[in-house]
Amino acid sequence: MDSSITSEPSIQPVLADVAHDHETHDHAGNSMFGFIVFLLSESVIFLSFFAGYTMIKLTTPDWLPPGVEGLEVSAPTINTIVLVSSSFVIYFAERALKQNKLVQFRLLWLLTMAMGTYFLVGQVIEWRGLQFGLTTGIYGGLFYLLTGFHGLHVLIGILLQGLMLGRSLIPNNYANGHVGVDETSLFWHFVDVIWIVLFCLIYLWQ
Repeated sequence: MDSSITSEPSIQPVLADVAHDHETHDHAGNSMFGFIVFLLSESVIFLSFFAGYTMIKLTTPDWLPPGVEGLEVSAPTINTIVLVSSSFVIYFAERALKQNKLVQFRLLWLLTMAMGTYFLVGQVIEWRGLQFGLTTGIYGGLFYLLTGFHGLHVLIGILLQGLMLGRSLIPNNYANGHVGVDETSLFWHFVDVIWIVLFCLIYLWQ
């Protein structure tokens, strides 16, 4: 009788921990599901842009602006390599966090942010050197719309990464899960894939 009474208090914390872990797991799963739905909606927007760009290009005789023979490809290629490589860096950063290697996580996360910033700066430099503007015909409008909209997503990704980096400085903040980090990493991969399609459409298919 006494042994059964004394054993009850020791069971309660265990049940509470199990319930807390289950609740945390459900929250993480719902968060990821919602984020995937968000990315799918973003994909529809980009796909509509891609389809519109393709149709207009195929049906417009004088596609390029007057005096423009084509886009310079070497600098955008370097920017593309840097951005795509950052997907591998953020993957290893995510792995480091799951292995509780916080210092390695922060260094790789910072490197990802630096590579994304390098891409944005390179894009601005390219824009400033172009011979056409936003209002230079249909080509100019589509070029700046597509690259600018994607650049906005890169900027959002960098800001999200900065937020996750700041959260990693809070003691034990990621002890019970990595909500936010997984979603930010997935968003970054999405941004990279979108840019690969854009690079092929705009720079390789001229």
